[in-house]
Amino acid sequence: MINTKPSCTDIDETGLISVNEALSLILADAQKASGYERIAIENANKRTLAEAITAPFNVPTHTNSAVDGYAICCADLSQDGTTKLEVVGEAYAGEPFTNILKSGQCIRIMTGAIIPDNVDAVVMQEHAETHDAAIVIDDRHKFGQNIRKAGEDIQLGETILQLGRFLTPADIGLMASLGIAEVNVNRKLKVAIVSTGNEIHSIGQALTSGAIYDSNRYLLLTLLDRPDIEIINLGIHKDNLEELTKTFQEASQYADVIISTGGVSVGGADYTKAALQSTGEIRFWKIAIKPGRPLAFGKINNCIFFGLPGNPVAVMVTFYQFVLPTLEKMLGIKNKPIAPIFLAQTTEDLRKKPGRTEIQRGIIQQNADGMWTVKTTGKQGSGILRSMSLANAFIILDHDQTVIKTGEWVKVQPFSGLM
Repeated sequence: MINTKPSCTDIDETGLISVNEALSLILADAQKASGYERIAIENANKRTLAEAITAPFNVPTHTNSAVDGYAICCADLSQDGTTKLEVVGEAYAGEPFTNILKSGQCIRIMTGAIIPDNVDAVVMQEHAETHDAAIVIDDRHKFGQNIRKAGEDIQLGETILQLGRFLTPADIGLMASLGIAEVNVNRKLKVAIVSTGNEIHSIGQALTSGAIYDSNRYLLLTLLDRPDIEIINLGIHKDNLEELTKTFQEASQYADVIISTGGVSVGGADYTKAALQSTGEIRFWKIAIKPGRPLAFGKINNCIFFGLPGNPVAVMVTFYQFVLPTLEKMLGIKNKPIAPIFLAQTTEDLRKKPGRTEIQRGIIQQNADGMWTVKTTGKQGSGILRSMSLANAFIILDHDQTVIKTGEWVKVQPFSGLM
């Protein structure tokens, strides 16, 4: 009998924490970054509000017509037949009718035009029969119809956008409609990224025997390419404990988050975890997930540290499941953009070992009946980056699941809600 150590192939590997427990621990440590900046609203899309926005005036500013038609006084309407009214003027948006209507009169009015003082209904032009300078209408019309009251949409002083809102194009348009030119948003988060490994080469270098190009850093550069993130590219670092320790320590002085890839397993040259331990603290480093089991999470000074695995698929999986929610909390996003998880019917058998959450790469589509179906992209190795390129969703297989038969339902997470 030989002495062995637990590995990722063991069902009951000791020291693993669940996906939910890992995320809870991470989010407990992550705090909103302090500070804000004032920027023009045209630059505020996908930024997070550092203040609540209130309306500086009513919307609409004046009571106005909701349709093109004829402005009337309901007192003139016949109760049991038709009514003939003289057309004595016109009103356009920005060009109001300034006279007072007399009994038996009406005006032609356009959408958005201010309602004269003694008008209490607007008849759609399709519901009026025209006769030279007069109209004839029936008795279907009611007090207040087709009139938008001042402040009906938004009232002066009303909060229209809450503190912590992740701004959308519609929000930018809403603020512009209220004449708001600048807004306070939470400051950008500073995220330092670094690839580790003696075998990692930069693009453009000739590959030596056993070497690979650095895909992970380009993945992270793209994943973090958003207006509320400032990326600090630390490049590639060799497997050297002293060098990594120095790099992490220096980066923690100015970055909010450090993300490294590689060097977090149990190999003889895996120094990332040791460097984190020597300069900061490790909260945990093994999660019951595939891919992504060897993830080192901790802090250096006040800086959050993620030591992601070296395989590129594991980098993307752990980024979306753990790093992205953390960044969103630190950015102060309170109305998190929807990243839906729903059920789809599998078109093939799926298998996994119990005792861990497994995230496979899948292709979801709707069948002729409108039902969502899913299949894998094929081989699911954590080094097969093409499995991510072919996929449009994650297939999330729960901790205790083993075999999922064709036709059964599984959880899927579309990339469109994440990216």
